[in-house]
Amino acid sequence: MTRQFAQLIAFGCIALLIAIPLAGLYFLFDIDLFATMAKSSLNLPIQWQTVSNMQWYSLWLLTLLYVATGLAGLYFLRRAFANFARGALFDHSNSRDLRLFSVFLFVQALAKPLHFSLASILLSMNHPAGQKMLSISLGSDEIKVIALAMILWVMSDLLVSANTLEKENKQFI
Repeated sequence: MTRQFAQLIAFGCIALLIAIPLAGLYFLFDIDLFATMAKSSLNLPIQWQTVSNMQWYSLWLLTLLYVATGLAGLYFLRRAFANFARGALFDHSNSRDLRLFSVFLFVQALAKPLHFSLASILLSMNHPAGQKMLSISLGSDEIKVIALAMILWVMSDLLVSANTLEKENKQFI
């Protein structure tokens, strides 16, 4: 059952690695839909009617960079779970892949408040003086993701130790 679950996670990662860039390309060509989604998700007191298409395309590019960090991490998570599905549990490559996933997860958790701040600056830059905004948001979700990234980092070290113990165990048999 564990191998099937690992295979399912690996396929899910592949699906996301394909679907998210395709959605990003779609939003590039339908910037109005991207703008509608951004308005509802950012929840900023912006004068939306003053935001130009160039600002929306700039926000799209900024969001693309933020999402690319997550996709890079997802790539390494897929590799680790593909190895788990093959029964290779205690490999150095799994340790490396989980470690890289945790690094990208950590970077994305730190990038989220930066993305939000840059988005607020970008979308309010054409407001009159005194109405431009810099909004910073750091919440418990980011703290949880940072903690998860640290846990995965430690688990990647445990895989290396388990690999060493597995080799020693095989020598005794």
